[in-house]
Amino acid sequence: MFQTEIQLRVRYADTDQMGYVYYGNYATYYEVARVEAFRQLGYAYKKLEEEGVMMPVIELKTQFHLPAKYDDLLTIKVRIPKFPKTLIRYEYEIFNEAGQKVNTGETTLVFINMKTNRPTRVPQVMRDLLAPFY
Repeated sequence: MFQTEIQLRVRYADTDQMGYVYYGNYATYYEVARVEAFRQLGYAYKKLEEEGVMMPVIELKTQFHLPAKYDDLLTIKVRIPKFPKTLIRYEYEIFNEAGQKVNTGETTLVFINMKTNRPTRVPQVMRDLLAPFY
């Protein structure tokens, strides 16, 4: 299973009137983690799109455990539990600096051929990069 982690500091603009991270921003945090996970594999998401494949999110699940606050340094653990075919599922765990679990979530994305706008299999370059983890 491929897994990695990134760190992200909560910006003031990410918070609501109560001083907590606004719930909708967790989807953005998931996206940051996904893009950085690709980069850590040695393949930028931008390159995937340049090669004619996009990956829209088709499902999002999230669960809130504790509030994250302005200036918290969050650790986002991201993993791909199964080798992708046409769909790719990511799982996330977000922790604050005290090591407390703040949020968990999942996203499912589909590989789409940008010329046909139809689902396609995971590109060979990604299969090659992910294969050693499964």
